[in-house]
Amino acid sequence: MENQEAPSPSPAGGGGLGGGSKRRIAFFGSPAWAVPVLEALHQHHDVLLVVTQPDKPAGRGLKLTECPVAQRANQLGLRLLKPKKLKGNEEFLAALTSLNLDAAVTAAYGKLIPAEVLDVPHFGFLNLHPSLLPKYRGAAPVQRTLINGETETGVTIMKTDAGMDTGPIISQWRTAVLPDEDAVQLSERLRDKGTEMLLEAMDSLERLAFAPQPSQGTLAPLLSKEDGRIRWTDSSNEIYNRYRGVQPWPGSWFLHQGKRVKVLALRPTEGRGHPGEVIGLGSETVDVATRAGAVQLKVVQPEGRQTMPAASWARGQRLAAGTLLTS
Repeated sequence: MENQEAPSPSPAGGGGLGGGSKRRIAFFGSPAWAVPVLEALHQHHDVLLVVTQPDKPAGRGLKLTECPVAQRANQLGLRLLKPKKLKGNEEFLAALTSLNLDAAVTAAYGKLIPAEVLDVPHFGFLNLHPSLLPKYRGAAPVQRTLINGETETGVTIMKTDAGMDTGPIISQWRTAVLPDEDAVQLSERLRDKGTEMLLEAMDSLERLAFAPQPSQGTLAPLLSKEDGRIRWTDSSNEIYNRYRGVQPWPGSWFLHQGKRVKVLALRPTEGRGHPGEVIGLGSETVDVATRAGAVQLKVVQPEGRQTMPAASWARGQRLAAGTLLTS
């Protein structure tokens, strides 16, 4: 079940979804997830500046590489800046001020915006955040939503302040978390709905209503590699929720005899045994007991090897029913 929740922007005279007058805006974003947001704003408004994270080393050669938003901005012929810092950056502040902006938008930019920058656009900064704030403030809201087994989530359009996703709320949309949805699928679904809401808000800048957030909220810090580790002492549902939440990075994995085994596909199943015990070997799958229930490993990638059916790895390791997967 999905619904729009107050407060929400009033309809614009132009009819919503970018149907009103064009706004002069700047866009702050970095990863591939934010590219469709930039494209929608570019289609409906005048994007005078795109701001991204600086180029970073990538690939085996560690060559300096532009982030996806920077690459797309160049393709669209948009002005692009990649400041190393925002606070106290007088040159950047002057460039932003010279644009006479109506508003700016942030979507996964990756840095806090200081007060002197927030004050530049006439109507301030709007942020698209894929959670129901004040829940899951921070860099990994969708991932933490799934890892924690939430059954409902949503997207928030807020006015950015100097805190970590603490600004007043403009609009929210609630939705059920689908049973097999992973972090990639859910984050894209929330982003696409949030983009619609953002365009509606851009049409109604003069008439937006704001609802202050509570000071207390939950945090969603960046994931680490350790967040992907399968904990056999968790229940099968908890392991599956974690698997969904750590896609595409760091991905699910476990250690066996000191070597890392990535798990590229798994699902919960029935079964009993000691946590980490192999309780079933199929033609392509391996069933492993957890604290409650079992998980079926379907596709794995052993350290230094190619992707393979889990049963092929098990045969190579000479695993049998009753074997404990140990670190």
